[in-house]
Amino acid sequence: MPDFWFSLLYQPVFNLLVWIYNNLTAGNMGYAVITMTVMLRLLLLPLSIISERDVNRQKKVEMEAFTAARAFKNDPVAQKEEARRIIKLYRVSPWAKVTSLLIQGLVFFLLYQVFVGGMMGDRTVNVLYEGNNLVGKVNIDFYGFNISRTHDWIWPGICALYLFISIFIEEFGRKDMDKSELYFLFLFPAFVFLFLYSLPMVKSLFILTSMMFSDILRLIRITFFPVKKDGKTA
Repeated sequence: MPDFWFSLLYQPVFNLLVWIYNNLTAGNMGYAVITMTVMLRLLLLPLSIISERDVNRQKKVEMEAFTAARAFKNDPVAQKEEARRIIKLYRVSPWAKVTSLLIQGLVFFLLYQVFVGGMMGDRTVNVLYEGNNLVGKVNIDFYGFNISRTHDWIWPGICALYLFISIFIEEFGRKDMDKSELYFLFLFPAFVFLFLYSLPMVKSLFILTSMMFSDILRLIRITFFPVKKDGKTA
C-alpha cells in the first residue's frame, strides 16, 4: 500500500471508524459504519445542496425547452436561438454532484479495504493512532448478520429494491418514458444487486444509508422548493 494512500486516506478512515465504534455506537460496527456514512454526507452537505439546486434548474430548462419547441415548431432557427438563451440563463454544472460521488466512492473503496484487510489482530497495531484502541473481538454482528460476509443476498436485495422504488417514484406519472428509461428502471437495480452481492455486507449498509440520506434531501427540496408547471420555483 503506497505511503500517501495509507497515511492520508486509509489510516484516517480506519481510525475514525474505530473511534465511532468505541465512543458513539456502543461497540457495534454496523452502526459505526452507518454513523460514519451520515457524518460523511453531512460533511458533503454543501455539495449535496448545490446538486439539488441544479436538479431544479435542470427541470426548469426542460420545461422551458419544451415550451419553446412548441412555440417555434415551424422555425428551427428560432428554436435553436431560444435553446441557447435558456441554457445560458440556467447554467447547470455537474461538478458538485460529481465531486460528492467521487468522495463517496473513495470512502466506499476504503471501507472495502478495511474489512477485507481485517480489523482484528496484530495488523491493527500499526494503523491505529495513539490513544485509539481496538480491544478484544470486534462486534461485526448487525441484527444477526455478519457485516463482513460476502454473497449475502438479503442486504444487497434490500438496496436493489429500495433503489428500484426510488427511481419508480421519481419517474412515476411520466407518460413519455422510452424503452431505454424502462430498461434503466429494472437493469440498474439488478446490476447494483449483483455488484453488492460480491462484496462484504457492510457495503450494502453504506450504500443504503447514503441513498436514504439523498432521498431525505430530495424530499426537503420538493417540499420547500417545488418546481411549478410554469417552470418557476414556489
